[in-house]
Amino acid sequence: MLKRFLGRGYDELRQIAIVPNYYPHGDGSCFVKFGRTHVICTATVDERVPLFLRNSKTGWISAEYGMLPCSCNERTDREAVKGKQSGRTLEIQRLIGRALRSVVSLGSLGERQIKIDCDVIQADGGTRTASITGAFVAMYLACQKLLKHKQIFENPITDHVVAISCGVVTKTSLLDLEYSEDSVADVDANFVMSSDAIIEIQICGEKRPFTEGEFATLLKFAQKGKNELITKQKQALDIM
Repeated sequence: MLKRFLGRGYDELRQIAIVPNYYPHGDGSCFVKFGRTHVICTATVDERVPLFLRNSKTGWISAEYGMLPCSCNERTDREAVKGKQSGRTLEIQRLIGRALRSVVSLGSLGERQIKIDCDVIQADGGTRTASITGAFVAMYLACQKLLKHKQIFENPITDHVVAISCGVVTKTSLLDLEYSEDSVADVDANFVMSSDAIIEIQICGEKRPFTEGEFATLLKFAQKGKNELITKQKQALDIM
């Protein structure tokens, strides 16, 4: 029988913490913990939009993602030293940007951009899902600041967005995988979800095909995790 760290249930999240306004700089920030995965998320308002949106009267949300050299067991070189970002980094930051834009009325932002930075300071699986969940909080705080200073006149955020990992390990479906589980998973999935809809699913049979029944269980677990994460976001933002 599969045993999880600290006796966690198969459909149980790790210990989650979201600390808003973590940085004194930037327009919104938070520190997010999914167990032993720790990420700092910061949002910065830029009054310029990308070139393809100039004179469009609409805004944009972009994201950058990175892992500190000693965030894992072995030190990894900074990508700036290598001279280019890895394919994994590009994939994750594009995912973060897509996820956030899906719950933002970009026209309500005006012709400005919110830049999101997600910096992983400790990694133990689920860094992209923790980044998306924390990035939403940082973005929300930045939008509240815009509203407070009357730079925009309606909240452009239409819903919450969170992300959570699921997987199948030794024929057992699990919610919110740690690295020790993710690294040996037969099936690996990431769910990006709003309050009542699915934004994106990334799922792969790493070692074997998966069944419809397994997918249904993973989706059920993800929906349970989503509800708990949105509650955590609301508590952090004091909007219960």
